[in-house]
Amino acid sequence: MPADQIEWNFKLLAHHELAGFGGMGEGMSIQIAKDGRRIIWLAHESAPKNFTAVDVSDPRKPKVVTQTELPQSHMRSNSLEVVGDIMAVAYQVQQPGQKPAGFELFDISVPENPKSIAFVDRAGDKSRGVHQLWFCDGEYVHMASGAADFVTHNQLDDQCYQIFDVRSPSSPKEVGRWWMPGTRVGDKEAPPVRHTQFDMGFRAHNTNVYPQRPDRCYLGYIDAGMYVLDITDKANPKPLCRWDNSPPYHGFTHTVLPLFERGLFVVTDESVVDDAGDWPKLVWILDARDETNPVPIATCPLPYDAFARAGGRFGAHNIHENVPVPTSWHSDTIIIGTFFNGGLRAYDISNPYQPKEVGTFVPKAPALAPRGTIQLNDVFVDERGIVYTVDRHVGGLYVLEMDF
Repeated sequence: MPADQIEWNFKLLAHHELAGFGGMGEGMSIQIAKDGRRIIWLAHESAPKNFTAVDVSDPRKPKVVTQTELPQSHMRSNSLEVVGDIMAVAYQVQQPGQKPAGFELFDISVPENPKSIAFVDRAGDKSRGVHQLWFCDGEYVHMASGAADFVTHNQLDDQCYQIFDVRSPSSPKEVGRWWMPGTRVGDKEAPPVRHTQFDMGFRAHNTNVYPQRPDRCYLGYIDAGMYVLDITDKANPKPLCRWDNSPPYHGFTHTVLPLFERGLFVVTDESVVDDAGDWPKLVWILDARDETNPVPIATCPLPYDAFARAGGRFGAHNIHENVPVPTSWHSDTIIIGTFFNGGLRAYDISNPYQPKEVGTFVPKAPALAPRGTIQLNDVFVDERGIVYTVDRHVGGLYVLEMDF
């Protein structure tokens, strides 16, 4: 991999190491505080830190406002979302049966002093709690979670899609759940055939729901590919379609981003094996004009030789998800994603059959990088067009502007 930092059509405005705790997860959300400050809330990849709040009112001078601790070293708060002055935070544990596991709602009206409103316990003998959550309307939390009463044939399948009503934030209530048929003990369907080379599990990951279609959940389901669920009746979600690229690929479908006006889905894999051992992990473009039969039409191009053996992971992961909140940028032609040691990349999909790379940012490896490379993990773009991306291990927060 090139030793120098790569900046093509992105301009680095600031870099913050977050007080030496720069290992960040895949939760990024912006709040406009009552005093007008712009605060980005960031989830950490692992203990000891829970979440960090950074004042990015001046994107060239980010300032840490709050940094909190997790109560146990076996926890991670990989995912968070903010609506107004309420933040939802996911808690996953390392081993089934550990506690606490679930999600927590916070009052962040004073960013320097987040206060717990409610904790929802999702611990259980076979549960690791909540890996990811989606909270954008102030009413429902959609999430990938285990539960005490959700027991699967294979431990790798331990997180299903769950919906919680949080309209009364102090007393969240589960209102629905769905899992891949055959994975749960007691299902009449046969268990799914396992992936032979990389068995990562038939379980939920991203659980996106948008106001354009509040009756749909766009669900990444790791080794099962992706689903579109009809959630008109939240108590009884129903699958409308499934698209799966594996085999012959290597699973771990992560995110489904619908581009409603264009009849497209953007679907990402996640690279989870170092040195591109599970290559290729890609960003896929699907024709979704018929939501019951999505058809792959292209992938976003990636270099290979310069990054595959450079150290750490290389391949697709998160993309900016057009989060339906006022502080999020929206585009149906530009896709911006993180690719671990491949950095941050932007693609123009005006022609969905021929995606073109239009921007790249690959920072130098942080001084203490355990794999000797950057491992960019997540990205969020605010409504001003300012881009925020984070390193999975030690690098912290990078703030950029787009030049395309």
